[in-house]
Amino acid sequence: MSDIHLDDAVLAALQDVMEDEYPTLLDTFVVDSEERLRMLHQALDEGNAQELRLAAHSFKGSCSNMGAVLLAGLCKELEDAGRREALELAPALIEQIEREFAIVRILFKSERQRYRV
Repeated sequence: MSDIHLDDAVLAALQDVMEDEYPTLLDTFVVDSEERLRMLHQALDEGNAQELRLAAHSFKGSCSNMGAVLLAGLCKELEDAGRREALELAPALIEQIEREFAIVRILFKSERQRYRV
């Protein structure tokens, strides 16, 4: 798996497309991701592999669209674990996803501040 947290080319393309709404897009991703993490925890707590897979798949797509490469890869691993009903792998993967999301959140905050200048 790649060690790249964010794909600069994806972010540049988003900035070009979104223009003045780019900072709002970054904020929306962060808020949306927090909800997606809640959904991952809920599916795990309920022991629902199908819901875990679906939530991880959705989060993976969102991360890919935002250039969060490593986070998307972790979500794919969790999606695959859900598909195989390997719920015993989920706690460690969700923990990794949370740690990576914390990094991405900081990077997006920095990106947002850089954009304002």
